[in-house]
Amino acid sequence: MSTSAQHRRTSFSLLCLGALGVVFGDIGTSPLYTLKECLRASGEHPGEREVFGILSLIVWSLTMVVSVKYLAFIMKADNKGEGGIFALLALVPKRASKRAVGGVAILAVVGAALLYGDGTITPAISVLSAMEGLNRASSSLAPLVIPLTCAILVALFFIQQRGTGAIGKLFGPIMIVWFGTIGALGAYHLAQHPGVLRALSPVWGIRYFADHGWISALILGSVVLAVTGGEALYADMGHFGPRPIRTAWIGFVMPSLVLAYFGQGALWLSDRSIENPFFAMVPDGAWSLVLVILSSAATVIASQALISGAFSLTRQAMLLGYFPRVTIRHTSHDTEGQIYIPEINWLLAGGCVLLVLAFRSSDSLAAAYGIAVTGTMGITSIVYYIVTRETWGWSRAKALPLLVVFLSFDIAFFGSNLFKFLDGGYVPLLIGTAFIAAMLVWSRGRTLVVEQYTAKFPSLVDAKPQLAKLLVARVPGTAVFLASSLDHVPPSLMRVAQRARTLHEHVVLMTVRHDDVPEVTDDHRVEYAALGEGFHRVVIHIGYMEHPSVHDVLARVAAAHAIPFADAEVTYYLGRETILNSGAGRMGKVAETLYAYLQRNAVAADRAFGIPPMQVVEIGTQIDL
Repeated sequence: MSTSAQHRRTSFSLLCLGALGVVFGDIGTSPLYTLKECLRASGEHPGEREVFGILSLIVWSLTMVVSVKYLAFIMKADNKGEGGIFALLALVPKRASKRAVGGVAILAVVGAALLYGDGTITPAISVLSAMEGLNRASSSLAPLVIPLTCAILVALFFIQQRGTGAIGKLFGPIMIVWFGTIGALGAYHLAQHPGVLRALSPVWGIRYFADHGWISALILGSVVLAVTGGEALYADMGHFGPRPIRTAWIGFVMPSLVLAYFGQGALWLSDRSIENPFFAMVPDGAWSLVLVILSSAATVIASQALISGAFSLTRQAMLLGYFPRVTIRHTSHDTEGQIYIPEINWLLAGGCVLLVLAFRSSDSLAAAYGIAVTGTMGITSIVYYIVTRETWGWSRAKALPLLVVFLSFDIAFFGSNLFKFLDGGYVPLLIGTAFIAAMLVWSRGRTLVVEQYTAKFPSLVDAKPQLAKLLVARVPGTAVFLASSLDHVPPSLMRVAQRARTLHEHVVLMTVRHDDVPEVTDDHRVEYAALGEGFHRVVIHIGYMEHPSVHDVLARVAAAHAIPFADAEVTYYLGRETILNSGAGRMGKVAETLYAYLQRNAVAADRAFGIPPMQVVEIGTQIDL
């Protein structure tokens, strides 16, 4: 084997290991509580037919939702390697009607916002369910369950700054032990009751519905706990790529999960007095404590999938104009999707701790779990159908049957979870609603701001006659105006000309572009154009792993093109809008107030681009949206 081939094989193995440590944590720890909740939802005295039916529903849900829907189909829809609902939105062609694109955008925003709600509950229920195993190990440890859960959650969010790549390498080996352990325990108990394997047939799931009528739909609200990590799996695709995720799932994760579920079912059929079939797979005492420790480590890792997915969704939302500028720290030189966003990280951390303190048990949290993620699953199916039709050109005869199959699971799961609304299902919906409002208001606000600016501030060619009338002098030196558009004059420039009636002899219109590469070479770093009459256009390209100082880049450009650039004397002009909130505009007072709050808390351009703060002048503009 050549050295390069061996390197590729090693890199692929590390990606598979990382995927085990990040992507599969959520779905991999579902055996902790899924069968327990299913048995509880099935009634007081479930028999063998009920257990077989539940196991059949679980295994076929894993097969159809995760293996078929997400791994075989949905993960083929990526936007430059990124997955998630916003990646699907980015694939919808602009040639589609404005109304259709707007409708898809709203669906994508709703789906992403619901995933934030699910991302807040997942760490809480996962860690809390593991720590509740202390009750079985020793009743004296019960008072420690809540404090230890909160402490573990805070520690989990604290280490996020190391990046998903480093976390995956750290957590990957633990998850190998986890999946190996639950698979081995399941196989041991399955060997004692091999007849449970008959539940692999979908007939048992169908019989469950036939035996229990419409009430049987309620069981799906608990069965869905087995597949809640599917959407996060897709959102995390950009961190490791589809091939390592598919390989790890088919080769290791799914077989371990099926063995764990069937082993628990076999154990429960042999002793129906068991309250928690997962922790009952080992004897009481020391072995229970060992399993609690391993479960705790695994559930910490389980939370990683949703946290990483929230980071990815936030970055995509920001790039698409649905979220204000936040601090994005890239943590891998090789993979663009591996990022850390401190604002989102600590927002989720606070939400998780509050949920643990409010609900105090995994049984209570299970009632709040499911509505958000199943809603997102259904929206993903619909947007995927639009992509297959509008972007890939599939015929309706090819695309529609696939949509029907996907929605047959999504709608059934979503409908069954609606019955849990008053028991806690409203929590993720409230969280999701807050994010929906923030994203839609931000998008609408930015659209109105751009419309006002483009109407008031023309291109430089059209603006030069106006500037000639306004200016009484050109003062020595160089001024840099940040310009988000290459087609229009920055509003800050026109405001300076209108109020001060002067401009510097040299004016640089600077635009920063983020490229989809780790580092931009020096040959492609800068685009320069002399615009005449002392005006210069500079476009600076930055890779996703770079944090260069644009001040230093501009100094090199100035030296190359004979632009005066005394280091401490250059002035940077940044625009900042003040929202009036008068209620007279098109946006409405409440929406304007929320937009103004988001704008005030967005990361400032000088911090984002490394501009010396003592050389910045902010030009305010009052706007009524």
